[in-house]
Amino acid sequence: MERYDLLYRLYGNFDADAVRDAQDFVDLLPPLDSSVALSHWQEVDDELTDRKDRIRRGIPDGDRYAELAARATRDQAFTALDLYTKYGKAVNALVLDVDETLRSAGRTDNEIPREVLHLLTEFHEMDVPIVICTGQTLENVKGFAIQGLGNELVHSGDVSIVYEAGTGVFTPGHGPNTKCLLYETLDDAVQSVFESVRGRVIRDLPDGLRGRVHLQGNEFNVTLKPNFETGSEDAEGVIDDSLVYMLDLLGEAVTDDPDGPTWTRAYYAERDPEIEGVLADRDERPDPETTVPDDVAETLDRVTVAYYHADAAELSAVDLNKAAGVEAALEVLGVDDPFVLVMGDSKSDLDVMRWAADGNRGLAAAPDHSSPGVLEHVEETDGLVFDRGDAASMLRTAFALNVLVE
Repeated sequence: MERYDLLYRLYGNFDADAVRDAQDFVDLLPPLDSSVALSHWQEVDDELTDRKDRIRRGIPDGDRYAELAARATRDQAFTALDLYTKYGKAVNALVLDVDETLRSAGRTDNEIPREVLHLLTEFHEMDVPIVICTGQTLENVKGFAIQGLGNELVHSGDVSIVYEAGTGVFTPGHGPNTKCLLYETLDDAVQSVFESVRGRVIRDLPDGLRGRVHLQGNEFNVTLKPNFETGSEDAEGVIDDSLVYMLDLLGEAVTDDPDGPTWTRAYYAERDPEIEGVLADRDERPDPETTVPDDVAETLDRVTVAYYHADAAELSAVDLNKAAGVEAALEVLGVDDPFVLVMGDSKSDLDVMRWAADGNRGLAAAPDHSSPGVLEHVEETDGLVFDRGDAASMLRTAFALNVLVE
């Protein structure tokens, strides 16, 4: 109970909010040429040093608790201490989804907030590797990672990018292991299905989709995205149509039988309530009693059709997912006994969260607008749900955990 008592003393006897506000000002004030602004910055920095010194003198192990006050709110610190009591481990890698997790179209203007970027650099300075785990293409992720975190950090050898939801892993600074193309491990039968769909998906677009959807520039996955704002009514309609179109293309790729599209619709409708709902809304749901031939089902067992409401319709391989990509990334990074913080919002992130939970490999956290399955998992584990656009609060909690464990 000693650590709990010290936290009560810290947040009860000292103005920890003022310490944290001063630390944020010192860390996040953008570079300015104004002498007045620089003078004010120095005044705040001096005040911060003074307030931290009071904590150092007033509490045993004061350096640790001064750092806690500077980085975490009272609630974040106590949550971190609860996690320390439960697991007794520090987070030794961050596994982070980007869209609607680190950044949010609804709250952060689709930019990663400066506060989040700064906290990531703080973890880097604590020698905690960062794994960016996303469905986006490698070039897109590299661009904003370098812009936000800086070229030096991204190429430090401690940052890895799992892209296209696990089809590849890019870890700069690791020689022959810098780029791992996981899709090359798939057998020829599965690869031929993807080649067929990719070759036709734009060429054979129906008139109702032309000019309304585009093919994301993936290395392997086949992803149709709307030519409208994600989440809008127009995007919803075009992605629902794209899903049906993708199912039918897949059916024609796995078999020459004219019933192929019917079989793929039936197969995925049975397994995914969201896909079933889209087909039912269009009155295109096959008879639930439809029997899918064993040879067709065997191939479809290797292929994932993912539906992201008003965002994307995607074809990917079952054997390639974010969890497989994270394992490969951590191996390259040399994280032999992972205890990671997984932050994400979608079904693809849930694979990583379950991987972490099943092997006692870490924690799962999610924004409050995440998909139902993600929220259910997070609530059932450690309840680490944060407000939309506020990834910084969860990073502060993890930072506090690491300060307590050190």
